[in-house]
Amino acid sequence: MPELIPLYSIKIICCNCEHEFSTSRVRPSLKKAIRRDADFCSYYKNENPDYYVVRVCPSCGFASTENSADKLADWQRKSFSDQVGKRWISRDFGEKRDWEAALETYKLALICAQSIKDKDRIIASLLHHIAWMYRYKGDTAQEQRFLRYSLDMYVKVFENDGIGGNDARLMYLIGELYRRISDFGNAVKWFSRLINDQKIMDAAMIRAAREQWAILREQMQGDGVSPDGLPSTT
Repeated sequence: MPELIPLYSIKIICCNCEHEFSTSRVRPSLKKAIRRDADFCSYYKNENPDYYVVRVCPSCGFASTENSADKLADWQRKSFSDQVGKRWISRDFGEKRDWEAALETYKLALICAQSIKDKDRIIASLLHHIAWMYRYKGDTAQEQRFLRYSLDMYVKVFENDGIGGNDARLMYLIGELYRRISDFGNAVKWFSRLINDQKIMDAAMIRAAREQWAILREQMQGDGVSPDGLPSTT
């Protein structure tokens, strides 16, 4: 049996210039991760689906994800053109991507999202994905830098979006990112908030928070910080 080609093409209509273009995706049957970090960063044996999250229009340069708007308002088009589009040199990211190309698409998507004042949640996710890209390369300094940027945006999302169905996951993620940047006090606060809130019924996220709490205690002890002040999670 011939080996399955990991990539396939889909057609996209650019939400800025309405040009139709092709972009690649990894086949769903090949998306099984071999392992996953506690902040949901996944690792794959073969082609990494994270490399293909961003769709880049080769005509105008607008970069987006499947969570972006289907069409831009006039003021968004102008803002994008003024800040990004006027400097765009046509490139095609529609085929196989290496790490450098994938990182470039994420950074382009970030400045596009910022230029049109996209949702905070989308900007936070892009920043988080950029941190993952640097993690794949072992660039801890840049990873930490973008984890901090994404964390600030996730906190902003939590504060501004109100109570929603993804609150437990978002609270867990905020606590985990604080742990990853060694801000133990805030990590404790967010894990505790999630575990002890009687209104939260998301058992998977509560369990994940308890597991990371145990790791946090070990991390604090390893860094010479007393965990005695941590409240009980039992």
